[in-house]
Amino acid sequence: MSRFAIASTTPVLCILLACFYGGLWTGVAVASITLVVFFLDKLTPEDWQAPLESDGLALSVTLGLVHFVLMGCVVWAVSCGNHLTALEKNLIVAAASLWFGQVSNSNAHELIHRTSRWPRRLGVALYSSLMFGHHASAHLRVHHVHASTNKDPNSSRLNEWFYAFAWRAWTQSYAAGFKAESMARARASRDTPMWRHPYVLYCMLSLGTMAAAFAIGGVIGVVTLVGLALYSVGQLLLSDYVQHYGLRRKILADGKYEPIGPAHAWNAPHWYSSAMMLNAPRHSEHHLHPGRAFPQLDLDGDTMPMLPHALPVMAVIALIPPIWMRVMNARVAEWDRKTAPRPARQIAPQGAALSRKGGLIAARVPNLYDDTEQQPFSPRPEPHDDHLDGSRESRTDERG
Repeated sequence: MSRFAIASTTPVLCILLACFYGGLWTGVAVASITLVVFFLDKLTPEDWQAPLESDGLALSVTLGLVHFVLMGCVVWAVSCGNHLTALEKNLIVAAASLWFGQVSNSNAHELIHRTSRWPRRLGVALYSSLMFGHHASAHLRVHHVHASTNKDPNSSRLNEWFYAFAWRAWTQSYAAGFKAESMARARASRDTPMWRHPYVLYCMLSLGTMAAAFAIGGVIGVVTLVGLALYSVGQLLLSDYVQHYGLRRKILADGKYEPIGPAHAWNAPHWYSSAMMLNAPRHSEHHLHPGRAFPQLDLDGDTMPMLPHALPVMAVIALIPPIWMRVMNARVAEWDRKTAPRPARQIAPQGAALSRKGGLIAARVPNLYDDTEQQPFSPRPEPHDDHLDGSRESRTDERG
């Protein structure tokens, strides 16, 4: 676990030093999450290590608490830091946004998949502080149900530019997550007041974060927070764009989509960036076992598509669509050919478990707001239509 802790917290230390001392530390802060990551990925062997037994929860909770400390320090430094120049403040915002978007986003994603209520709530608070709380609902109730199909707003399509994807993913995932949560509430056995709707909570947490920013730095503090949020959410959307670009689940003879498999997400085996991002680049394994903790995720170069460069590098390339498509379209076609001759699979009976290579598994969607621990339920086959009915929950590992 030490490599995850060192890689994910080193930029935090540099950013804090930049906030308080400025000068050279502002450049070091940016370099710690850009150039340092790039060269360490290049100079160290690729990470094909076997999964660890640790669940990594202590590190996740620590990073979650550090998130708010760092956010407060950055808002203070930019809005009240008379010891900093305009250039130094911009460098601090850039470094912090990269950390929030690449590390804190990965950590929030890890936390909302936990079955214990307080880690889940911490994950929701992290997303909401970045004005993106709805992602907690859209990711669990929409993305993990419809990933690698056109029903999922956060699965990028072949030849789709990132800029078109980002707008579509933000707006449609917001609406799809709201619909899925509302339908889940309607199906619930007990009646709950409207103020307990998850989207109300997301708005309240975001407004609370903005109020804290105003208390620290006034209007400039709020503007700084909004800038951090926009830049950070851009990093999140870039990650979604890269990790599912062009990969699609086949439609079987019975008209249903094949189950999610190892070939339906892009992965990266690079050592340092994977450690910094809490194994987020091991994305296929996460979709096969959404409840599995980040240190326990595996990587298989034979069955899982691999990116040609580390995930942060691919995110930069995605900003230049012609180069991105030149790099990725041939790889998408290669995997499409590789997975084309798949026989139709039988849908297993309800409650059946799926093998690691991609069959059905007992599903469990964490209820982010309940005071009770989660119980598994049996998945229902996905209806084949073009309308998001929100009725199907995320497939998760029985261990999750």
